[in-house]
Amino acid sequence: MRTAVVIGTGLIGTSAALALSARGMTVHLRDADPDAARTAASLGAGTTEPPTGQVDLAVIAVPPALVGRVLAEVQAEGLARAYTDVASVKDGPRQDVLALGCDTSTYVGSHPMAGAERSGPLAARADLFEGRTWVLAPLPNTSTDTLNTALELVALCGAVPVLMDAAAHDRAVALVSHTPQVVASLIAARLEHAAENAVRLAGPGIRDTTRIAGSNPAMWVDILSANAGAVADTLEELAADLGGAVAGLRALQAADEEKRGEGAVAVEDVLRRGNAGRARIPGKHGAPPTRYEELVVLIGDQPGELARLFADAGRAGVNIEDVTIEHSTGQQAGLVKLSVAPTAIATLAAALRDQGWHMR
Repeated sequence: MRTAVVIGTGLIGTSAALALSARGMTVHLRDADPDAARTAASLGAGTTEPPTGQVDLAVIAVPPALVGRVLAEVQAEGLARAYTDVASVKDGPRQDVLALGCDTSTYVGSHPMAGAERSGPLAARADLFEGRTWVLAPLPNTSTDTLNTALELVALCGAVPVLMDAAAHDRAVALVSHTPQVVASLIAARLEHAAENAVRLAGPGIRDTTRIAGSNPAMWVDILSANAGAVADTLEELAADLGGAVAGLRALQAADEEKRGEGAVAVEDVLRRGNAGRARIPGKHGAPPTRYEELVVLIGDQPGELARLFADAGRAGVNIEDVTIEHSTGQQAGLVKLSVAPTAIATLAAALRDQGWHMR
């Protein structure tokens, strides 16, 4: 594969174009907003000049509701040998593609499981898909050449391909992506009119929980509209659990000791099930979950301190698996939590103490 057209230069489309361009491919950019395409081109994602002939692959990076129409248009134009879309739902676009009589032998739906809170070409990165899952949802008559071209796209973007049925994909992303977006927004909405002195107490827990609530609302209305039924089903299950948790918490306030005990059991059940569910989330690069130990280091808020900490950890021969930073309110200091393999925790602690770091 040497040439491609990316149609839609938002976060995902531009990131794919940047990745392909970085691998030496000729990438042509299209967008209903010419300014967005020019911005993507200025970042090195490709050229806004039209191709002079048929390209190897057209990547359709538009909202789910537009995929079928855009595919029909570019197939009628004879734009590419193979076509894929990168919409975050797959069953709705599949139905539209079939209803519009598109050539499904040259089309395969796909969805890279990557994104960011920010949208648009300026948020794009060539490494956005590195190590991330990229779902491919071929139709029964998708040709081998088309599927192989889509697999090459995934490989060039550094992602890991997974084949799934379109409807199964939509149920899965409703659970692991779309419902969490709604829940994060609901929690963050509680802060909108909260007292200022309450909001000032916010720490890393609420920041982590609401991080994705900063996403573009209009974009998410498009996504949720295309997968509304599956998301609603998951939210109904969540609402039932939430009702049980509320009843348990109310019972903890009861004067009757037996009721308080029942309430404690109900609340603990929710928390334990949460532990069990979280333990199933894959670890790095999709590997099985791995348990890490945490080392908490006090760090000053000065330029170069974080780099010095990582350098000292590197000299100790310890790989930092994950890192979080908790800033101290009103102080030029914070706590850096370093996650490392359990076998490395003592080595790292000793090495950092030798370099003058203070730990908690």
